[in-house]
Amino acid sequence: MKNRWQIGAILMVAVLMAVAVPVSFAQPAPPAPPAQPAPRAHAAGIAIRSASYLGVSVMDVDSARAKALKLKEERGAEITRTDLSGPAAKAGVKVGDVVLEYNGQPVQDSAQLQRLVRETVPGHDAKLSVWRNGAAQAITATIESRHMAMIGGEPWFAVQVPPMPEMPPMPPMPAMPSFDFEIPHFQTVMQNSALGISGEPLGDEQQFAEFFGVKDGVLVKEVESNSAAERAGIKAGDVIVKVGETRVGSLRELTTALRAARSKGSYAITVVRNKKETPVTVTP
Repeated sequence: MKNRWQIGAILMVAVLMAVAVPVSFAQPAPPAPPAQPAPRAHAAGIAIRSASYLGVSVMDVDSARAKALKLKEERGAEITRTDLSGPAAKAGVKVGDVVLEYNGQPVQDSAQLQRLVRETVPGHDAKLSVWRNGAAQAITATIESRHMAMIGGEPWFAVQVPPMPEMPPMPPMPAMPSFDFEIPHFQTVMQNSALGISGEPLGDEQQFAEFFGVKDGVLVKEVESNSAAERAGIKAGDVIVKVGETRVGSLRELTTALRAARSKGSYAITVVRNKKETPVTVTP
């Protein structure tokens, strides 16, 4: 009987201890506040900002293209690609169209069209006169604002900028060998279809100009196969400084000088190669 009473007392004490446990011990800990995303950082030398956007890629019109397209003049900017979600495509601009006027201003080449687009405030209309199937057509596109990757202060390409997740720290980079010279960064590369090259102006890259032994000029980055430049012996790495007696320091000046020189047949171009001026003869 005494043993039964002792067992019952022990069970009663155990029950009372279980009931007496504080409630706060049984509750889960409050959830931690969500971590705030770290601010996004961009690579050194590259900035993202809004810029005026038409949504096309263009090239200069040479004599062969002007003849094939039945143009009255050798000028304009031919559309080579369109962004299907861009203002130009939505307005009806197509690949193969040639932009002859922009808001009433005659367009001479692709560089001028790009400048006119950059100078147009987003939300404003761009009234284009385009050449299609042997006739001029009027098209109105509304310039949009897009985020652009800016390299050296110039737009490089259009990008959509989504929220970036926090990136893990980068591992240390291995030491690079040292050189006696430093090659500055390039800004833009554009094509000149009349000559058959892709070139880069050196006027804003004084260190690079000094490296090639010039004050300014157009650095040849690539020579197209079977082009007038290849037949003349122009090579990648040459710097074009003169067409005939006309000095050139930009792609626009080169295009204008070539247009005047081609009307006379064969013409001379002066290139700097190995820091020495070398004349070549170009036959269209």
